[in-house]
Amino acid sequence: MLSDGEAKELLSFLTLETRADVKGQATGYILGLTGNRDGCRYLRSKPDFLKALVTLTRDPSIAIVKDCYHGLINLSADETLHQPLVKETDLLAILFQNLLDPEYMFADRISTILSNLSRHERTCRDVFNALQEQKIGLDKVVEIFCTEGFNKKASLHYLGPLLSNLTQLPEARHFILDKDRCVIQRLLPYTQYEESTTRRGGVVGTLRNCCFDYSHHEWLLSDAVDILPYLLLPLAGPEELSEEENEGLPVDLQYLPEDKKREDDPDIRKMLLETLMLLTATKVGRQIMKNKNVYPIMREFHKWEKDPQVISACEKLVQVLIGDEPEAGMENLMEVEIPKDVEEKLKELDAKEQEQMEKDKQECEKQQNESPEGLER
Repeated sequence: MLSDGEAKELLSFLTLETRADVKGQATGYILGLTGNRDGCRYLRSKPDFLKALVTLTRDPSIAIVKDCYHGLINLSADETLHQPLVKETDLLAILFQNLLDPEYMFADRISTILSNLSRHERTCRDVFNALQEQKIGLDKVVEIFCTEGFNKKASLHYLGPLLSNLTQLPEARHFILDKDRCVIQRLLPYTQYEESTTRRGGVVGTLRNCCFDYSHHEWLLSDAVDILPYLLLPLAGPEELSEEENEGLPVDLQYLPEDKKREDDPDIRKMLLETLMLLTATKVGRQIMKNKNVYPIMREFHKWEKDPQVISACEKLVQVLIGDEPEAGMENLMEVEIPKDVEEKLKELDAKEQEQMEKDKQECEKQQNESPEGLER
């Protein structure tokens, strides 16, 4: 890496006043450092370089600003840089200020950086607090996310993962689940947003996190929100169900067309199943889902699914849907206390199951690569 003298000289070029060609070479060198782990770790110990990189996002040269944002994306992908970035610089204030500008051409890069920084709870809280301190609030982020074409130069799809990350915090979930704000109702249509897997996955992750708050389950499943069709439609296919099965389903899931396609991303399918599973934690949730005839959708989905981890998630849900009700006092599955020895045994079994599923997945991928049919799928 650089000697102290070389670092000092390089830093002197990373200012708004430096000649553009010299400054461009300096930012290009820093960008190169951010492209590997050793370079990122070196910059972690050099807060002055981080500050300079953030300052130069205001440079008049588009090429220099682009390099700075690219470098910040690389740095924010490294968890060990999160605290230096938010504590040693004014990065968050600048990012949010520019995100609000509907003409700002680097808003997608900002969304990506914010998504990266909010992955882990400690810095996620810093991001959430900065939202409040900047007098922006989560409501503005949701408004921008849900406003088609808010920024003609950016898709803002990565605001989806940002919302998902923020809802690991109780305060963010409380806002999303506020019955007077109608926030969650605005997000629901994006579970089927065809243009972006990132946006779909972010919204489904947000819904899953919100469903950990079981006190809202009855409201979420009620007509006031009607979350169930938005979770089931991406998992439903074109299979023909009996008239009796169709009649028992929510209206949006009845008599689906022959060209109906399922969600194509296995991670999103798994999150949808996990969200449904969370909604079965309470007695009222299980009753509503049984009354809404969820089982036939899951039955046909299970026949279609190939991914071992998704199949496992589906089977766990089906077991709850067709199983007997828990005994008195254990109706809320999230409040059941599990003896420590049983908990350890379950963790051990879960680890073995995960290991087996990984083997099955690798075997499945191997067969697909070797088989002409697999290549055509």
